[in-house]
Amino acid sequence: MSRSIHRRTFLTGAAATALAVAAPRAAAATGRRISTAFTLPDDRAYPEGIALDPRTGDAYVGSFTTGAVYRATAGSRAARVFLPAGTDGRTTANGLKADRAGRLWVIDHTAGIDVYDLRDRSLLARFEVPQGEARFLNDLVITADGTVYATDSVRPVVYRVTPADLTRAHGGRAPLTAHFDLSGSVPPHAPDAFTLNGIAADPTGHLLFVVDMTGGGLYRVDVRDGSVRQVALHGGDLTHGDGLVLSHRTLWAAHNATNTLTRWHLSPDGTTAHLARTLTDPALQIPTTLAHDHHGLLVVRSQFDKGGPMGPGTPTPPFTVARVTGM
Repeated sequence: MSRSIHRRTFLTGAAATALAVAAPRAAAATGRRISTAFTLPDDRAYPEGIALDPRTGDAYVGSFTTGAVYRATAGSRAARVFLPAGTDGRTTANGLKADRAGRLWVIDHTAGIDVYDLRDRSLLARFEVPQGEARFLNDLVITADGTVYATDSVRPVVYRVTPADLTRAHGGRAPLTAHFDLSGSVPPHAPDAFTLNGIAADPTGHLLFVVDMTGGGLYRVDVRDGSVRQVALHGGDLTHGDGLVLSHRTLWAAHNATNTLTRWHLSPDGTTAHLARTLTDPALQIPTTLAHDHHGLLVVRSQFDKGGPMGPGTPTPPFTVARVTGM
């Protein structure tokens, strides 16, 4: 996430103070609980993305500032370095996902997507955005058939990597090109504003849901015909919406600058969503994305406002991933 954008969108001091006073009582009153799931080893990690290995339950977290990837084995209270900072020339790691074939997909927002074998940590392929194109790759999702879709936050496009693309690129490099263009649906924003961010898919893999973090809208993309439709949101919006996670018809969103998580109920056709729950608490420490398992939510605490991409200051060690229940 860009430094200039986050400084512009971050809360004023008065607003942050108000949240700090009011939110913990609201969380306690509703039975929602925020605790620490596990710690990260680097005091300058500034984590951004998270992935759960569907085979093992291990969690992988990427560092926005160094490109390192950390792994916390299932049930562990501390993560360890899985891919060191600067691995394969990568200096940032934001969006992450693990697939059922034992591969880890890692976004370098300035370059493209790296694909690793989780068994031996070898680089299987690198998908690169053509040079000269403005880009800020942000998040990705893996659908039921193994196709990967990724968002761009400075261009309203969604990239696609199919299993056939991965086979052809195996062991080498391949171009990453835009597959869906949402410019006709997403409202225009200022040149320095972020647009698309989090992305999720329905269980069939036929529908994608993409958030516009500046406009606060949610967009449904039908991968079968490429049609794009804005989802009608009832009860709120998705301003500052970052990571998304979808389970059946329940959609959770992390709203980074406002230290908020929301839960939405999608209609069967994905054309409407009703706000079901909201949790705002400074203990979320600028949540960038989240994952869902049978224990609840794992939420990345980025601390981007403390010396990271959102402003000056000093982070509070250690960097952590939160466990949130009751959402």
